[in-house]
Amino acid sequence: MKTLFIFFLLILSQSAFCKNWSVKTVPELQKALLESKANDTILVAKGNYKVLNLEITKPLVMIGQNQPVLDAQYKGEIFIVKSGDVSISGFKFINVGETSMIDWAGVKILESENVKIFKNEFINCYFGVYLSASNKCLIENNRIIGTPKEEQTTGNGIHAWKCDSINIFNNYVEGHRDGIYFEFVTNSLITNNLSTKNIRYGLHFMFSHYDTYTHNIFKKNGAGVAVMYTKHVTMKDNFFDSNWGGSAYGILLKDISDSDIEHNLFNSNTVGVYMEGCSRLKMQDNVFQKNGVGLRIQANCDENNIHHNNFMANTFDIATNGSVTFNYLNDNYWDKYEGYDLDHDGKGDILYRPVSLFSTLIERMPQAMILLRSFTATLLDKIEKIIPSLTPENLKDDSPSMKPNAIKAFNFKV
Repeated sequence: MKTLFIFFLLILSQSAFCKNWSVKTVPELQKALLESKANDTILVAKGNYKVLNLEITKPLVMIGQNQPVLDAQYKGEIFIVKSGDVSISGFKFINVGETSMIDWAGVKILESENVKIFKNEFINCYFGVYLSASNKCLIENNRIIGTPKEEQTTGNGIHAWKCDSINIFNNYVEGHRDGIYFEFVTNSLITNNLSTKNIRYGLHFMFSHYDTYTHNIFKKNGAGVAVMYTKHVTMKDNFFDSNWGGSAYGILLKDISDSDIEHNLFNSNTVGVYMEGCSRLKMQDNVFQKNGVGLRIQANCDENNIHHNNFMANTFDIATNGSVTFNYLNDNYWDKYEGYDLDHDGKGDILYRPVSLFSTLIERMPQAMILLRSFTATLLDKIEKIIPSLTPENLKDDSPSMKPNAIKAFNFKV
């Protein structure tokens, strides 16, 4: 009982020494950052503050009242966080400078833990939120909108490098190079974000293991998501929509292993999923619809299990660049399947080869695309189904579903 009393006494004494700073001018803000003590709260009144390179070097709570505007005037960055246990909310960050030498950001977090950035707006910021060598940080409910220029002169909306246990929730990101960028980031969660109209990728993973992204929307980006040189990633309940262009994908997977792609919707992308150098992936309960190519599997992929997915209204369901593949297709629904089910078990009695002869010809001679939907293309595919010759012999579904697989309804808030 005595120990508990001492504990509460310490808490009360600590809170008693914490101070609230109310600021209305730039000099007052600079003074509060300099003279405040650890765990103080700085309340910034509504207004327009022309500021530059403000360092936060102690645990502080920064609160913007009625969304004050912090304007860097394209000369540099705004907040540079160099301490753990910092909270920043309620601000509008605008006009961060652009430079090829330094990654200037609205909020930059350096080698810190337990930093929370939430309910802010970032407009015309080179980088929105930038994390470097930081852990256990939260980026939530922010609106991050850039003005896309060229890829080389546009930064990322949310950028994390060499971090661990980062949570990115409920953010809207638009008009950057990559909406969200991870490099050497582990054990992190990305969920309920909308990333759209970014020049390159809605989400970009590099060398980032044991991460999960769920319930996100990646729409109208140069490409939806790129996951590269990574293992043990969970990609679940996401919506990849209208990522359309000469080299656009719902997901680009390169050198990925031991990961799960489950219950995602790929709609109207140039390629739903592109796989190169991938091993031991489990891909199930996904819907591929209205894509140019539903799934492109390069010949250097192996031991991937693709089952219980629905392929509907794609120009080509599956394409590949090789004649030998070592992947497993089972229990998928293919709307182009023309087989029968005499024993009424819900599975086709004859196997289905989803790679068409025409898609194989296009791999070798792209100019043949001009014959798409022609009688010649249809005739070639019919002949190939009867006498397979060019399409991969072992890329086949031995038990195709006769009806679309029962997949839980998607619930995306666009």
